[in-house]
Amino acid sequence: MQNSESQTSIDLPAVILCGGRGTRLREVTELLPKPMVPIGELPIVWHIMKSYASFGVRRFILCLGYKREAFVDFFMNYHLRTSDVTIKPGPAPHAVFHNAPDAQDWEVTLAGTGLDAMTGCRVFRAEKYLHPDDRRFFLTYGDGVADIDIERLYCQHAAANRLITISAVHPEARFGEIMLSGNDVLRFEEKPPHAPGYINGGYMILEREFISRYLTDDESLFFEREPMRRAAEDRQMQVYRHEGFWQCMDNQREYELLNNLWRSGNAPWTRYWK
Repeated sequence: MQNSESQTSIDLPAVILCGGRGTRLREVTELLPKPMVPIGELPIVWHIMKSYASFGVRRFILCLGYKREAFVDFFMNYHLRTSDVTIKPGPAPHAVFHNAPDAQDWEVTLAGTGLDAMTGCRVFRAEKYLHPDDRRFFLTYGDGVADIDIERLYCQHAAANRLITISAVHPEARFGEIMLSGNDVLRFEEKPPHAPGYINGGYMILEREFISRYLTDDESLFFEREPMRRAAEDRQMQVYRHEGFWQCMDNQREYELLNNLWRSGNAPWTRYWK
């Protein structure tokens, strides 16, 4: 995997939305919540956390709902699941872990935010796990990886005096592109790598004030609807344009794509990993 030059340590928490049912990836999510679906041997949420940790982010708040026990089992048994282990059974059992991954300094809060709560309500309920001096925090979804420069995102937000910065990404083009002049085709490209427009790719950073101003404990509250619309109307939202790699895991084809990239040994989202 690729390494980068050292980055500034960013002492902010990252809130990750992990509570949805993932119905579009039903082949896998009947057994696992989507953020726990693996890329390689580790769940996609671990890959997301690893990307943040490469920039010094060590505190994570996972907003759980559907199959929350899968997250509890994974993180409570993290070393057992990710290391070789020698166990001495008996009345005073002892375990020695070998080749353990370097995640011992992560602080992971597994926050039960309701089985049926929508994203806005989940963020509202997770606020109690922010530290008193946390003026801002990262927010993203548990089903998309990217090679976003978290430090640049942070610096742009800090300089902008807005309540929220969202990462604008190009979605994968799903259809061929045709450029026309009248009825003549000037250019035809079968499924270009990226569509020309932008979408919200997650990887957001918010001032804590956003929560008190726009969010409530209403379980039907979608973060992406009324709260974001109002923030945009109030001129409290800006974008960080990300022109690099971004890919969500919404269906079986995307699941296979991400796993094939991982197996290649050059997964693009590992660009900043240390």
